[in-house]
Amino acid sequence: MLPYATLAGCTMVITRPAGTGSALARQVRRLGGTPLLLPGLSLHAVPVSEALRAAWRAAQHDEFMIFTSPAAVRYAMALGPCDAHGVVIAVGQGTAGALRRHGMDAQMPAERQASEGVLQLPVMEHLQGRHVALVTAPGGRGLLQEQIAARGASLREVYVYRRGAPRLHRRHIDAVLHLPSSACVLLSSGEAMQHLMERLPDVAWQRLCHLTTIVSSERLAEQARAAGFKQVQMAASAGPADMLATAMKVCSHTRYEADRAGC
Repeated sequence: MLPYATLAGCTMVITRPAGTGSALARQVRRLGGTPLLLPGLSLHAVPVSEALRAAWRAAQHDEFMIFTSPAAVRYAMALGPCDAHGVVIAVGQGTAGALRRHGMDAQMPAERQASEGVLQLPVMEHLQGRHVALVTAPGGRGLLQEQIAARGASLREVYVYRRGAPRLHRRHIDAVLHLPSSACVLLSSGEAMQHLMERLPDVAWQRLCHLTTIVSSERLAEQARAAGFKQVQMAASAGPADMLATAMKVCSHTRYEADRAGC
C-alpha cells in the first residue's frame, strides 16, 4: 500500500451541479485536501402544474419507480409525499441515500451504478406488460427509456426538474488557471464535462485536460479521453467514497514519487 492515504496538499476540482457540491467539499477538507467548486451543470425545478402533480401521484401506483438521481428525489418529493406501491429502484448510492432520507428503501445496482446497471437488475429482466415510472429530467442518453420500451413495458416519464448549463464567473476561470499540476478533477457526468468544455476559455480547458481526471465509469473515461484529458483514472462508482478513494491513491502516488525524487 502507498503511504499518505489522505488528500493532504491536494486540490480536488468538484464538477457536480451548482449548489450540490458542498457535502463532497466538506469530505475533501476532512481528508486534508482543498476543494474547488467548478459546477458543470445547473439544476432547476420544472413549472409545477396539476398535470405534473397528477403524473407524480399516478407513478406511485406503477409496478416500478426508477429515480435517476438525488435531484430527481429532491424535486419529486417537493411535489408531495410518496407512497410507492411497487418496486423502487435507484440508479446509484447517492440516489438510494436520498430515498432513505424520505423513508424509502430502494434496490440499486451492486456494481455498475448507471443505466446499464439498472437494466441488469434481476427485477428488470421480465417487463412485458408491466408499468414503469421513470422519475428524471429531460435529456440524457435515453438508454433506460429505449430498453424499458424494448422489453415490452408501459413507460411513464415524470420530469420533475431540468438540467442546464452552469453560470461560470471570472473567479472560476482564475481558479482553474492557478491550479497546481497535482490537482485532480472529479467527473461523474458527461453532460457536465461538455458544458465545461464549451464554456471555459480554451486556455482554462486545456489546464483541466492536463490534470489527472477521476471518472465514475468506463463510458465516461472514453468520453474524457476523447475530450482531451491526458490522465484518466476510473473509480468504482460515482459515490463520494469511491471517487475520493481513487483520489487518495492518485495523491498518495504523487507524494510518494515527489519524496523519491527529493531523496
